[in-house]
Amino acid sequence: MKKSLVFWVEEYFYNPRLTQRILSYLLLPLSWLYCFVMHLRFKLAKAEDMGIDIISVGNLTVGGSGKTPLVTALAQKVKKPAVILRGYGRESQGMIVVKDGTEIYCDVRISGDEAMIYAKKLPHATVIVSEDRKTAIKKAKELGCEMVFLDDAYSKHSIKKKDILIDVSTPNTFCLPSGPYREKLWLGKDAMVLREDVDFVREVYVKDPSAKMALVTAIARPQRLDKYLPKNVVAKHYFEDHHSFEKKELELILAQDGVDSLLVTLKDYVKIEHFGLPLSLLDLEVKVLKGGLI
Repeated sequence: MKKSLVFWVEEYFYNPRLTQRILSYLLLPLSWLYCFVMHLRFKLAKAEDMGIDIISVGNLTVGGSGKTPLVTALAQKVKKPAVILRGYGRESQGMIVVKDGTEIYCDVRISGDEAMIYAKKLPHATVIVSEDRKTAIKKAKELGCEMVFLDDAYSKHSIKKKDILIDVSTPNTFCLPSGPYREKLWLGKDAMVLREDVDFVREVYVKDPSAKMALVTAIARPQRLDKYLPKNVVAKHYFEDHHSFEKKELELILAQDGVDSLLVTLKDYVKIEHFGLPLSLLDLEVKVLKGGLI
């Protein structure tokens, strides 16, 4: 039920059918009210200088946009970076130092999948999860970090930062609940908007490929992966974003599809690598074409 609802909402936001479009129009009064409240919140916020260079990478809409590989690409250029994020889907609360630049201190259940990706892809970085970004920024300063990257923090208008937004194309341009926009690019808000294949490109590699693979993934809008899939992917299995996999459900997919391995993204891999199943990794990296981002 949850899985069906998640995919229905994704379709409603990004590729609406006629009935869904009608529903979005009926909800417009709520959408206008929501957008007004978010704009008022922006206008009333006062940005606090946290005493460290901060870059926020995000998008205006709900769902995935490729923030993680872009943050990774930017943080690789900094000697002592910190990556701070909420840690959505983690089985923990409060501020947790996932990694201090040398050692990973918790498992993926405590950190959340996206934080663990940063911990593994950025061996020199400090990774912190926290609902309160300001508390985490202060901790990063204590740990000697020289620059902070905030994953998905455009809406944190009370923090002085440089905002980078990934442009996400959708025919539905309304705010929630009529459309996917959490906020708009408000007049007076200084932000740099990046477009795929113009300002950055994605480079995809398959590690440990097998002769016959089944795609298994739990990312937002999984159809985004279709153009990167090799021809020997014989089946696709989509789960809701941040889904917690069970070994039995993956073993069943292997048996039913008769494949040699499961093709997964790194976001999936960090949650299931300990199962000991045959895995192939669809690893995505970003090459930044636009200069002056950091």
